[in-house]
Amino acid sequence: MKTVILCGGRGTRLNEETEYRPKPLVEIGGKPILWHIMKIYEDQGFNEFILCLGYKGNMIKEYLLNITEMANDIILDLKNQQRLSLQDNMKLCGKVYLINTGLNTMTGARVARIKKYIGDDEDFFLTYGDGVGNINLGELYEHHKKTGAIVTLTGVKPIYPFGLLQIEGDIVKKFDEKPLMKDCVSGGFMVCNKKIFDYLSESEDCILEQDPLKKIAEEGKMAVYEHQGYWCCMDNQKHVDTLNKTYGEGIRLNGKAPWEEVKGE
Repeated sequence: MKTVILCGGRGTRLNEETEYRPKPLVEIGGKPILWHIMKIYEDQGFNEFILCLGYKGNMIKEYLLNITEMANDIILDLKNQQRLSLQDNMKLCGKVYLINTGLNTMTGARVARIKKYIGDDEDFFLTYGDGVGNINLGELYEHHKKTGAIVTLTGVKPIYPFGLLQIEGDIVKKFDEKPLMKDCVSGGFMVCNKKIFDYLSESEDCILEQDPLKKIAEEGKMAVYEHQGYWCCMDNQKHVDTLNKTYGEGIRLNGKAPWEEVKGE
């Protein structure tokens, strides 16, 4: 079962980082967030990936082609042109399709353009190159199969970024500083039936989150898997700082980041 990762956007809300490199290569704990996302899947037995490349996609190719050297400390013998990795515990082991889906292509078109790499009867995972969570992928997939949906979204309840006020007249009756949202939002980590391609177009302006997903939902063919564990996206520099802090604290306390401890296992 393949995992499709959207890696082609410009990441303009994180421009201080993405001016120089694609968003999936922004580092968390010294490794690109893309590495962390791929390890979430690989550690649960899903190790075949299709990366939808676009903006600065060659940098992602270069990273993965040289991942042993990029991810580990090495000894370099310049005289004899030899190199030796001092450790190899960070290497990914999966099969990766590195597919150029266009510089300015929207998300729906990127998925449409990798259709030929998905088997005729396959379901596939789909996620973004900027979010992590301790999603139980086996449970997610079983839920998808049980519902018979075309698309199953992972629903999460992030922290609301502002203080919420409950007001009566001019008086604040209740103040909540950054509470958890009551409603679910889409946290990525989707499962798709191949029928999703019937709703997509290779036209550059096809946005997955607009007409395709809206129509699937209106037709009652979308399911949700509610995730109660850890989840965090990387939309801006504050999120980058938070993820780095969380990673460091997790390694120090448990030897793992919180998205490496699968919910329910």
